[in-house]
Parts: sequence; structure tokens; C-alpha cells
Amino acid sequence: MIPETPGPTSEAAIVNAMTIDVEDYFQVSAFEGIAPRPRWDQFESRVCANTERFLSIFAELEVKATFFVLGWIAERHRDLVRRIADSGHEIASHGYAHRLVYDITKTAFRDDTRRAKAIIEDASGRAVFGYRAPSYSITPRSLWALDILIEEGFRYDASIFPIHHDRYGIPLSPRHPYVVERSGGSLIEAPASTIRVGPLNLPIGGGGYFRLLPYAWTRWGLKHINGIEKRSCIFYLHPWEIDPEQPRLRCGWLSRLRHYRNLHRTEPRLRRLLREFAFAPMSQVLRASAEVPCAGLTTTPLPYLW
Repeated sequence: MIPETPGPTSEAAIVNAMTIDVEDYFQVSAFEGIAPRPRWDQFESRVCANTERFLSIFAELEVKATFFVLGWIAERHRDLVRRIADSGHEIASHGYAHRLVYDITKTAFRDDTRRAKAIIEDASGRAVFGYRAPSYSITPRSLWALDILIEEGFRYDASIFPIHHDRYGIPLSPRHPYVVERSGGSLIEAPASTIRVGPLNLPIGGGGYFRLLPYAWTRWGLKHINGIEKRSCIFYLHPWEIDPEQPRLRCGWLSRLRHYRNLHRTEPRLRRLLREFAFAPMSQVLRASAEVPCAGLTTTPLPYLW
């Protein structure tokens, strides 16, 4: 049984980051074999309606978020990107073609990242400072991507998940935002949120974990991080996760479980989460954490970067 933390006290002052990875249901990494990129334009697109649903929920509950937009989406749905920005949300990049970073070359990654940034900035009319790799695919095999992100002008990255997983993860990475110092400069790394249980980091930051595991797990995790650790959480979802009516693609049992299970629960759980905890865009949360150094990695406080 997950222990309950007493009701909101000091943790009520902690603001968490709400982030949305703007991609369509057929673009997830698990579907690459059955929905190849050359065929993406042939699938029914549902990303605009689903993202608009998020905008409606956030407006109703007075929440601002960060939207990591896929460049492919921004290229085809410029009005959607502009509406997100004009609604007061932060715009960031999810890359262009949703390619796993560790499966492509440095040149291909730079081209993908540069292309997406230009398209998203043009569509939104806003500068893009943040990046999140598709499927958290900055791993020990692709840490070189951080150098390229710095060179391309990004000020924070949100691509490292400090857990064990079959597709991603750097389990030994710090659990809270920290400064990455590279030869060409630095940026802030904002890892997806986890809870430390014995020798393991367990995910509590959203996505499939929010749908597949009991709501009480997420609630307890956020209360623990806010109330006990006195830190902010970084939470993420995808537009397709609030769309139980989306077309079903033929896939293996594990992908089917991860992608389709409990889609109908996402929106009511999200509404409850937004009422129980405070959320803001990623950049605002990182600025609030600017004086909190990450012990064990660097003594440099998070810089005021933008």
C-alpha cells in the first residue's frame, strides 16, 4: 500500500513543471515498423483536436505549461503552434521527425534539431530554448547530443530519464535539475521525475506510468518530492493519451499495453492532478530552482539563462 502524506502544507508553495510532447498517435517510437515516416501523411491526424483539449483544460483550471512540439507537426499545423503560444504557454522543441537520438548520426541529429527549431520559432513567433528528445533517447550512447544542443542555442534539455528501461534511461543520473558542463558551454538538464526506493529510481512523472499505475502512486510521489524533498516535479503527457477513440494500430502485446491501456482514465486523472498540485511551464520552474545546486554532480547553482 502506498503511504499517504499529510494534506498540503509547505508543499503547496512548490510549483511543478507541466509538459506536453506534441506528437500524433502514429508517431510514437513503438509504431515505427507499422507507421513508417513516409506514410505519416496517410494517417488520420488527431493531434490538433487533442492538443486543443489540453488547451481547454489548462484554460479552465488556469494552468500554464510547456509544449514540446514536433517539427513535423509544426510544419503542417502552424495555427496550432501559434494558438499554444498565444495562450501563454511555453513553446519548446521535440525535434523534427521523432527519431531516436541513439539511432542516428551526429550530423543527422544536428540537421533534425536545427530544422525543427527554425520551423517552431517561425510558427510560434517565439524563441525556443528547451528541447526534449523523442522517447527520452539521450542515453549513455548519445550524450554527444548535449554538445550539439548547446551549440544550437538551447538553454535546457529534458531528455534524460534516470531509470532502467528497455528503450531509454541513465539510472545513475541525478534526479533533479542540474547543470551540464561541456567543453562548448553548459545547459540545464531537467530529468523526468522519479522516486528513490532502495537502490532504484521509480518513475512518477507521467506518460504511460500515469495511465498504467494507480493514481495514488503519482499523487504520493509528487507529495513526497514537494513535501519531503522540497523540490519540483517534472510531469509529461502526450495529446494522444487523452484520446480513447484514436484508431488502433496492429502491434505487439507490449506496445498495445503501453499505448492503449487506460486512455479513458487520463483526462479525469489529469484534472484531479491539476486541482491537487501547482503547475507552471518548465522555464518558470527552472528559474525558481536557480539557487538549488545538485549535490554529487556540480556545486554550480542553476544559472539564470533566459
